[in-house]
Amino acid sequence: MTNVVRGALVASLCLGIGSGCSREVADVVEVPVNQGPSQVLEDHGDWAPEPLAACSLLPRDGAAAECGTPESFDVSACELGSLTGLDANGHFTVHVLEKNIRELPNSHLTGALNFVSGGQVLSGGVPLSEARVEGSTFFITNYGTLPDGRTFRSSFMGCKAPSPSRVTGCYVTCLAGKPFYEATFEAEKVQRRAGEEEASGLTLVGEGVVPQGIVADVFVAKEHAYVVSLEHALAGPGGLYVFDLSDRTAPRLVSTITYPGDSYWNGVWAKGDALYVASAARGLLVFDISEPANPKLLRSLPDGRAINAHTIHGDNNRLYVMSASPTPETLIFDVKNEREPVLLGRYADPSVNPLVASFPHDATSWGPRLFVNHWAAGLLVLDVSDPTNVVKKGEYVYPRATSHTNRWHYVNNRLIVFEGGEDWGAHVRALDMTDLENPVLIGEYRLSPGVSIHNMELKGNLLYLAHYQHGVRVLDVSRPSRMREVAHFNTWRGTDRARGTLFHDGAIGMRVPDDGHVYVIDTSRGLLIFEEL
Repeated sequence: MTNVVRGALVASLCLGIGSGCSREVADVVEVPVNQGPSQVLEDHGDWAPEPLAACSLLPRDGAAAECGTPESFDVSACELGSLTGLDANGHFTVHVLEKNIRELPNSHLTGALNFVSGGQVLSGGVPLSEARVEGSTFFITNYGTLPDGRTFRSSFMGCKAPSPSRVTGCYVTCLAGKPFYEATFEAEKVQRRAGEEEASGLTLVGEGVVPQGIVADVFVAKEHAYVVSLEHALAGPGGLYVFDLSDRTAPRLVSTITYPGDSYWNGVWAKGDALYVASAARGLLVFDISEPANPKLLRSLPDGRAINAHTIHGDNNRLYVMSASPTPETLIFDVKNEREPVLLGRYADPSVNPLVASFPHDATSWGPRLFVNHWAAGLLVLDVSDPTNVVKKGEYVYPRATSHTNRWHYVNNRLIVFEGGEDWGAHVRALDMTDLENPVLIGEYRLSPGVSIHNMELKGNLLYLAHYQHGVRVLDVSRPSRMREVAHFNTWRGTDRARGTLFHDGAIGMRVPDDGHVYVIDTSRGLLIFEEL
């Protein structure tokens, strides 16, 4: 059961305004955006640090029930009758808040549960020990013995079903018969939004299947799509998959590269005859793609030091690598000679608390400004004109931040940055960052809390979102304070391979490379190609 609550917490060509390509301000301000009237909004974060249910563990005494059994929970304040209306089948995303969340603000977790036929429940694709989900009962548990001989039991106890697609309750992990971790939880069924068809406004042109791993990112260059994926216990090893795009209605897989012990590849970028891959084991991998269908590995960087590279962003002769460990930092490379990157400098943000999980997840740039999404440290604006002396010029931090991705407009003499997190309730924020020392929230776009956004691309006045189980969403952001959805495509299908094993499941990445198409990556389906709006 611990897989459920301790799951992984687990972005080209110049893409237009906000893509990170250097431009003169005179070019940018011609984009026809009307910011419209704006009201400064108060940012309360993506979720509230409040208990999610009215149940708890009973006080322990000599006659107390065994920890983690139904009898060990106090459900006297629950609305158990409401559980009869729960539609407990299919895939659910899960959010768990530690009992003392206000004292331990980091202790919240996300995961997934899959209710299959025969009353069985899977966590991370693995069957759990017991499930009683019927009538007014919602009880799921997993138990066994650890290698050291201690017994363990992890249990969900339902308290209330606010709707047929949502349940709240209590969670506990017990070790040797005693509570080790107490929490409340909420679970939301993965399903299409009410009344939605598969698609509106977006046309699927072609699809390329990636046979293994959890697909993570794509880059389009030289009439080929370079797709990377992550290793997963059930989906297999990750790697690099190259698709020939001569016929976009039928992208053809022409090359696959995997390496034993190095198959967690989360980001990809290209410049000229070089392809760059973010490796969790070896840092920045540099490939020669002078033969586009046959990448050849040249080197890993930085030399002599293995780092966990998470994502990559390129801008003309600069390449930025966001590294998670051993030090949370952004590495700056010169790529004038694209196949021989030269490390110019590193930036590790001083605000990062070693007790709080935070590292640079993604970035975009505009000339000497680098906009870095630094998870708990929020969105940072860095002056990288001198790579040996990077200076932080501004930041936007919201409560319980998980800042993951951004794109920007510079119009009507205002700098508008669209920021997105990756968490329960994560959504799009429109920030006016004209005054970098005093950024303000002026607009938000939210869907159901159980489905996070992930990556985004901005093309003119259209913001394309990879929105996990909600697929692709396209927003008109000509008025950032009133973002409006204009198109969508539901990529998520419950029957696809490895579905329901992760909270982070569905449309995960995209590129819009000025060739009339939108290239979307789905964690299970692989490469999907759409006509650009």
